[in-house]
Amino acid sequence: MFEDHLDLFVESNEYLISRFRLPRPVLTELCDFAMDPAVGSHTRWSNPVPAHVQVLCSLGYLGTGTFQRELADRVGISQPSISRALPQVVDGINQVATKYIAFPYRPQQQLPVKKGFYAIAGLPNIIGAIDCTHVCIKAPSPDPFPYLNRKQFHSINVQLICNAQHHLLNVVSRFPGGAQDSHIRQNSSVDMCLEQGAAGDAWLLGDRGYALAPWLMMPLVDPQTPQEMSYNQMHARARSTNKRTIGILKGRWMCLGTAGGELLYTPEKVCIYTNGRTFCEIFSWMSKTASDITSAVGQDLRAARAEETVLQEG
Repeated sequence: MFEDHLDLFVESNEYLISRFRLPRPVLTELCDFAMDPAVGSHTRWSNPVPAHVQVLCSLGYLGTGTFQRELADRVGISQPSISRALPQVVDGINQVATKYIAFPYRPQQQLPVKKGFYAIAGLPNIIGAIDCTHVCIKAPSPDPFPYLNRKQFHSINVQLICNAQHHLLNVVSRFPGGAQDSHIRQNSSVDMCLEQGAAGDAWLLGDRGYALAPWLMMPLVDPQTPQEMSYNQMHARARSTNKRTIGILKGRWMCLGTAGGELLYTPEKVCIYTNGRTFCEIFSWMSKTASDITSAVGQDLRAARAEETVLQEG
């Protein structure tokens, strides 16, 4: 006898947002558009796990950081079923990632980004704020030292570039926690393209942890004049959008933050699960298309601002 699978789509929109971080329209589109070809069951059994159940269970795990067995018991499937579904769901999201995350190289892409930063800080020609954050992992074997960061825990150091509306423009998730932010930037595709003049006269905003670059604006180390002090204040207002984006991201997908504990996977798998084609892609999709969770995003923003000192993870 097979246990019936629970149909989670019959639940209220509030329930879906609290458990799976996305409203029903986005979840439905995600299942229909991206997931079915990737996670369709090829089992010989007569009662395969439906694709939408695999998607929701995977999102539930990523969003809450809870044990897979608890999620499996809720919906009437086994823990190994969730374990098998998770990489397939991630792969399905990977296939549509570039549709939702794209760095603004072309002038028509840059215009709304520049307007957003100018509106909040008065700085012109800004096309993104760049920073890094650490995703805690279990100490890998046999060589854990490269993953030990300056805060003395093992992690993956993830680089994020966002706009003024907290939408992600670029993500790099393949470096161990011991890698410096400047090293990650210098080995990213965005750095190489900007060095070749791909973005024209546009600028990125970064902190003092980055090496100098012709297209990177950093705060002045020792401002003396009122103009220099004003520039640092405007720079801080604009760059704080990245810290808030990280706060929202980790608050919504708890397995990325310390609240969800450390990820018990190999570094290679953690990089796959934390790159822009997974949580970040869904986050940007949610921010751009889900108007019915604006209040939820607003709550995340307030929480991110309140804990901004805690979130100084790089």
